[in-house]
Amino acid sequence: MTRLPLTRRHLGRALSVLALALSTSFAMSSPAWAADDTADVFIKRLSSDLLDTVKADKTILSGDINKISVLVDQRVMPHLNFQRMTASAVGPGWRQATPEQQKRLQEEFKALLVRTYSGAVNQVSDQSIVVKPLRSAPEDKEVIVRTEVRGKGDPIQLDYRVEKAPDAPSGWRIYNLNVMGVWLVDNYRTQFAQEINAKGVDGLIASLAERNKANSVRKADAK
Repeated sequence: MTRLPLTRRHLGRALSVLALALSTSFAMSSPAWAADDTADVFIKRLSSDLLDTVKADKTILSGDINKISVLVDQRVMPHLNFQRMTASAVGPGWRQATPEQQKRLQEEFKALLVRTYSGAVNQVSDQSIVVKPLRSAPEDKEVIVRTEVRGKGDPIQLDYRVEKAPDAPSGWRIYNLNVMGVWLVDNYRTQFAQEINAKGVDGLIASLAERNKANSVRKADAK
């Protein structure tokens, strides 16, 4: 099977599905989480009622950045190991960074992903998510949950790396996702390594901040 390139459009669609799916399970009547849920049940519950939520919330459909930011903070972040995601994306530079730099990196990386969500959120109203059978043993601490996003056009492969997390609402947290054969964190690691090699950790922070600022300006101009 030929691996298709990870385009910005595909990445945006898949990330917006993730953001909305994670927020959906709480926007409706909250599901009853169980400590012994399997990883695929975790992902399936988070993805439930997606279409109803999208259709019911016009501010989400419009890509309202403030509404999506609130959803990410309140509904998405508890289900992500975001420090692990950021550290893995930054690579060896993370260990060189001071606590303040690590804090800034997480803030700017989150802002980058939120802007991606808001820019693509209006593309998911006709989509559904199919969770494939889980291949793992009960004692596995980290597993891959494979799903497929279906709608108009070709299906999109969207897989999740999840880890057991007793302190999480569901007992699981997501720490990476795969869009059409490319892992999100790995994809950013290549970009971030180039920035760090050229300008150091502060240079990466400045680059992310500038990118987020430019995205914010483009969003404002589009209104």
